[in-house]
Amino acid sequence: MSAYKSFVGRIGLVGITNILISLSSLIFIPIITKSFSTAEYGMWAQILTTVALLPNIANLGLPYTMVRFLSAETDKNKFKQSFYPMITITTLSTLVILAIFIIFSGPIAGALFNGNVYILDITVLISFFACINLMLITYYRTIKKMKRYSLYLILQSYIGVFISIYLTVKGYPLEGVVWGLFTGYFIVFILMAVNIIHSLGFGFKFSTLKEELVFALPTVPSNVSSWIVDSSDKYVIGIFLGSAAVGCYSPGYALGSVLLMFLSPFAVLLPTILPEYYESGDMDEVNKYMKYSMKYYLLLTVPAAVGLSVLSKSLLLSITTFDIAQNGFFITPFVALGAIFMGVYGITNNILILEKNTMILGKLWIFVALLNLILNIFIIPYIGILGAAIATLLSYAFAFIVTAIKSKEYMSLPFEHSSSLKIFLASAIMGLIVYMINPIGIFNIILVSIFGAIIYFIIIFALKTISKKEINMIKSFF
Repeated sequence: MSAYKSFVGRIGLVGITNILISLSSLIFIPIITKSFSTAEYGMWAQILTTVALLPNIANLGLPYTMVRFLSAETDKNKFKQSFYPMITITTLSTLVILAIFIIFSGPIAGALFNGNVYILDITVLISFFACINLMLITYYRTIKKMKRYSLYLILQSYIGVFISIYLTVKGYPLEGVVWGLFTGYFIVFILMAVNIIHSLGFGFKFSTLKEELVFALPTVPSNVSSWIVDSSDKYVIGIFLGSAAVGCYSPGYALGSVLLMFLSPFAVLLPTILPEYYESGDMDEVNKYMKYSMKYYLLLTVPAAVGLSVLSKSLLLSITTFDIAQNGFFITPFVALGAIFMGVYGITNNILILEKNTMILGKLWIFVALLNLILNIFIIPYIGILGAAIATLLSYAFAFIVTAIKSKEYMSLPFEHSSSLKIFLASAIMGLIVYMINPIGIFNIILVSIFGAIIYFIIIFALKTISKKEINMIKSFF
């Protein structure tokens, strides 16, 4: 029971962290959309998309490898002799990729930033620290220092957002506001680097790097392909329809993808917990953690997806402009459903990762990325930004289906069918009630959201979706 209580506690900590991070990006949306043109906001969205892309390539899959290989390592010398070579390889890889961006800055800036090379240069600088910071933050995840892990993620996000808000309010152009984003990454880099060097010391030994790269490199296509599915639609929209269309698409997409914050605790914690039980042959514990994770993920995301879909237009009218809301509210339901598929994929794929069968995931996401890219290129010119949302949903659904089929070859899938049906039923009833109320204005939306959540959990408890043992476990944690 104590192990599960600790697991629930860590889920809560990382979950709250990701809620705060998601809120930080949503806080800035009403300020930037009402201070800049829709096209300029579209450029801001492209900056965030690019900063999210480069770590997926430059880190060569080593963050996940660090967790898989070092989470059970108790020898400090062995740990640092693997950790620092990973950091070194990541730094070199990052510099090479960013050099390519600088060499081709003209065409890239023309395609993404309306020809603004200065914004591209700042984006490259931010991306460097984003790549290194991902490795440093993964160190705390690996050694299970989740409080520090959460603290640095929050600081990185909120320092950047608050400084960007200040610069926006003071009337700085977009080129100046982007420096606020840089500040968050740079300050947290300094804090983490000093702390890690003080705690770990130095020590290099490249003897294990080959084995780690063999595990890591097959995950790079998966990481890049996942980014292509998640974010390349903004690039395609920008190329075909322009920055203004990206500005209309991004807020509705941001609302729907907020659901992925519920996946983050499980994506962060399961890879650090499951290997210990798996390597000792305790498959009962592996299955329990997987089933609990899937159940709790669906318990939170399904009603959230229904609520966001029903309230998307009202929410966007409250936090953006009429033009953005009118042209982008229909994006949210497709992205929200896609996020649910991505979440159940993100939990299920731990089966293949435990088996060290990362090659399957690499091949799968290469195919999914190509599928998504082809769908975007052929659909967007005909039905606009809705085509990008449909392509995202289909891609995530396909990724989950294939992963489920392959994972079932090793162990049973982590679904409780009875509780899943009850969750969908309770969510549908709640969604119908919220739709009938149809609140207008942010205050009314908040009140109705709280009311809807109460209705949902009343139904959940009435249907006994959560057992007394689980309730007592949660109570004991608090």
